Amino acid sequence: MQLIITLLVTFFAGLGAGLGTGFAGMSAAAVISPMLITFLGMDPYMAVGIALSSDVLASAVSAYTYHKNKNLDIRNGLIMMASVLTFTVIGSYIASLVPSKTMGNFSVFMTFLLGIKFIVRPVMTTKEAMAEVSAKKRAIQSILCGLLIGFICGFIGAGGGMMMLLILTSVLGYELKTAVGTSVFIMAFTAFTGAASHFAIGGKPDMLVFSLCVVFTLIWARIAALFANKAKPETLNRATGIVLVILGIAIMGVGFFF
Repeated sequence: MQLIITLLVTFFAGLGAGLGTGFAGMSAAAVISPMLITFLGMDPYMAVGIALSSDVLASAVSAYTYHKNKNLDIRNGLIMMASVLTFTVIGSYIASLVPSKTMGNFSVFMTFLLGIKFIVRPVMTTKEAMAEVSAKKRAIQSILCGLLIGFICGFIGAGGGMMMLLILTSVLGYELKTAVGTSVFIMAFTAFTGAASHFAIGGKPDMLVFSLCVVFTLIWARIAALFANKAKPETLNRATGIVLVILGIAIMGVGFFF
């Protein structure tokens, strides 16, 4: 019976995380962690480690799919990643000095609001419009936005994928597919760093849960990324919005009822 419960929980956790990653560059930790903690009674620290591990391959295969379809800005993605990683550490340190739980549900609520945003006000920027911005200006914007995203992620502890998608589309003016491709590219490296540190500190995870989460998340992320890269902008905005709204409601529901 316990095996069946584990299979069901990891399948639906991987389904939600994979779709969120492939469609919107969302961190798997936002979906997998609460489900493992709530339904399998797993230690929160280990649950986050498993979620981040699932995020590594899912984000990497999604980034590869977006890159194959020329929907990935590697140059500015690397610049932003350096800023994000640096200021995540700084944000984490400051958060340790000012303990607060008032923004604990920030990532989940933001997922829901961002989903509404994509449905009501879709991102219709074109690659031609993106190309009009000079390389120097784009690089400076990437550094500054990376600092903001990293600090918020470190201080709050979540929301990196959603913050990147919001800033890439709304502030930097990225076309949606390129924004998601760049976001999952960055998330693959940040998730690997986080997962490695979690297991180095917390020890070896439950290998069955670990393996199932990684595999299910990878499969659904690949499916979502393939669909996203073939879809028309209007369809992708609507699909991304619906996925984010459903995930936001589901995660808030899990937190409220359980």
